[in-house]
Amino acid sequence: MILNARLPFAPWVDPARRRLPGVMPLARDEWLLISDAYAAQMAERARLLADRPAEVTACLAEAEDAAAELLATVLGDLPALGFTCDGPRITCPDGRRVDLSALPPLHALGLLVQEDFCILQKRDGADEHVLTGAVLCFPSSWTLAQKLGRPLLRIHAPVESYDSQMGARVQRMFDAIRPEQPLWRANLLRYTNAALYQPRQEYAPKDKRDDGDFIRSERQCLLRLAQSRAVVFSIHTAQVRRADLTKAQAQALAEILD
Repeated sequence: MILNARLPFAPWVDPARRRLPGVMPLARDEWLLISDAYAAQMAERARLLADRPAEVTACLAEAEDAAAELLATVLGDLPALGFTCDGPRITCPDGRRVDLSALPPLHALGLLVQEDFCILQKRDGADEHVLTGAVLCFPSSWTLAQKLGRPLLRIHAPVESYDSQMGARVQRMFDAIRPEQPLWRANLLRYTNAALYQPRQEYAPKDKRDDGDFIRSERQCLLRLAQSRAVVFSIHTAQVRRADLTKAQAQALAEILD
């Protein structure tokens, strides 16, 4: 069981942030986050990438340049987060050494930071962005295989609140994102199962319960890559026991459940 000692983000404490899509501007240097669960989460990510590489990574040919650009972008941010970079050899905050020289970009990213990354691109003449590549070690009740190559509205088909009107709003937001101004939001999920790797087929039963003991929240950021113009959707997952919420977080959760 991998849990955070504390929940490092909870914008849903503010009632104004609970309305979808609930995005906010984010300082460029705050895009990536190293939490108190870094070492344990990274060990689990390494296990999944070794045991289930075809399930947690995928990259269409059209996304290869964007994936390489994403890795270069993240590498440029690592020194400020406590990493040491010596060419392709990276020393991580938990002491692990990762040699990037023989790794595909998305696999490499999965071994460096806690974030999962989804690459979304707008094909010529298309109305929506399409998921063209990802490293997804900690899915929350979805699978990469069912979403790869799909446009945004189809990706969110099982989500009742994500209708055509919401889809149009999100697509306008994707079109307007600038490289220098990332955006972010965070969701709130209650689970009876503490596993971070929770893939689910569309419409299959989920281990979500309103009285679940585990509070799972995803810090979801949107960043446009400067060269490829692809949009990156990053997901940093944090999870705590309900009893470890702060007083303000627990009160907000009670209000949401009511």
